[in-house]
Amino acid sequence: MSTRTFARAALVGAGALALLGPLTAATAVAASDADGGGARIMAAPYAVVPYETVNVRSGPARSYDKVGSVAANQPRGAYCWVHGETISDNGYTNNVWVKLVEGYVSAVYLKGNEYGDLPASATC
Repeated sequence: MSTRTFARAALVGAGALALLGPLTAATAVAASDADGGGARIMAAPYAVVPYETVNVRSGPARSYDKVGSVAANQPRGAYCWVHGETISDNGYTNNVWVKLVEGYVSAVYLKGNEYGDLPASATC
């Protein structure tokens, strides 16, 4: 392999890493898990952060089983959002629920916009 070809391959590789950098950093942050001190990989395209401890449900309403909780300021991997039960709390009202790796959380409890900072186009 010539020096020129090697240099071009190195630049292409560096460019790919630069593009993936924010994604892998967000995924790494979202992968931290408080239970048991372990970490697990969450291959979700987005990260959300609750501003207070929030219950995780098996579906997009309080009538669904509680399958866990996420502590305040604990980033989690998220896939998409869906309309569900309307929740009013802390002066906010919203019917958007965000699908996490673990289940669903109301966007009322997430930092960011009305979709928990997911794009409006990220519907389930």
